[in-house]
Amino acid sequence: MFVELMPLLASRTVLITVAKVDDRTLRVNVIPHAKADENPALTTPLSYTGPPEELDAELGKHLAGYAQIHQQTGSTLAEAKATMEAAAKAAQEEAKRKAEERKKAVQKQSPTATTAASASSASSTSAEPEPSPTSTGTLGLFPATTPGPTSTQAKGGLAL
Repeated sequence: MFVELMPLLASRTVLITVAKVDDRTLRVNVIPHAKADENPALTTPLSYTGPPEELDAELGKHLAGYAQIHQQTGSTLAEAKATMEAAAKAAQEEAKRKAEERKKAVQKQSPTATTAASASSASSTSAEPEPSPTSTGTLGLFPATTPGPTSTQAKGGLAL
């Protein structure tokens, strides 16, 4: 039984409890202790119930299988974690690259926008006078001059 537990004991502490269920039955629990920052799947306990003769004959084989599956699960989880970390790093680098491309595209557009703005300001400062706000209206939506409020007041009376 302990030979089968050795692979499991190499990486963690294991607690084994034995309890009497009735006159002919025992329950054996094998509980691996968690390490820091470890997946809870690696701390799943193993429990066997049966007569002492059956536990003597079969428990070693079951413990060997449990230790092997435990090691496989641990390596699978480690591989999955490494894959996820690599994917996250690649996604961050891709986002950084796209942000730099957008920044370069904006910088390329900025000199032309600045040149166009300076050209329009230079043409407006030439000999042409600036149109006055009262003569142009607002984009042709309203008449150039807006009439003032009409007086409803009659001579010598109050307006209602």
